[in-house]
Amino acid sequence: MSDVRTVNEESLARAAEVIRSGGLVVLPTDTVYGIACDPRNAEAIDKIYAAKGRPKFKALQVLVASVDDIEPLGLYLPAPLNRLAAQLLPGAFSPICVAEDSCTLCTLSPTPHGKKTQGIRVPNSAVCLRILRAIGPVACSSANRSGEQSAQSVQEAVEAFGDAVDLYLDGGATRGHVASTVVAADPNGRDGVAILREGVIPESVIRKAVHMNGGALGA
Repeated sequence: MSDVRTVNEESLARAAEVIRSGGLVVLPTDTVYGIACDPRNAEAIDKIYAAKGRPKFKALQVLVASVDDIEPLGLYLPAPLNRLAAQLLPGAFSPICVAEDSCTLCTLSPTPHGKKTQGIRVPNSAVCLRILRAIGPVACSSANRSGEQSAQSVQEAVEAFGDAVDLYLDGGATRGHVASTVVAADPNGRDGVAILREGVIPESVIRKAVHMNGGALGA
């Protein structure tokens, strides 16, 4: 029987325990449900790939509760992603951070230039942010078998994973199955960015935001 709990202090304490012990937690984000683990635990990360049937070359994102959590992970946002993050986060925007040599995350992707990178997310969801503040940054992927539609309810996630997940946190239905927009810095690219995956935030909005001088993004 799968362990499904509503989000409260007791279930959050249990989630933190599961993450610390190398287990898997399903949680709601601002787009879809995600399957998550400790980003510094290689064995736990392998469990996500196994549960999803996901190819190892497809990287996992790291979810954080605030942009302020990026630097302590040994990551930094290169320009102009730092400016975009100030405008678009929290939200369905996934900038690609660059890892410092001291970074101990097991989710990093190598680049041809020798630097390693990491996609991050600060979800625009009060429930998800509450969870992340309780359990800390997590490695995460959408809660579905590879190639299938992402779960928009905890019931759909249970159907996908069953007992392969230690704890399911039920935060109600999520907004939709469209993923976040993934953007990397690219000095040689248009506007200094490369749109790696267009999702909830259209490319046109990203490019407009590059040229804005801070402040909130217009409608």
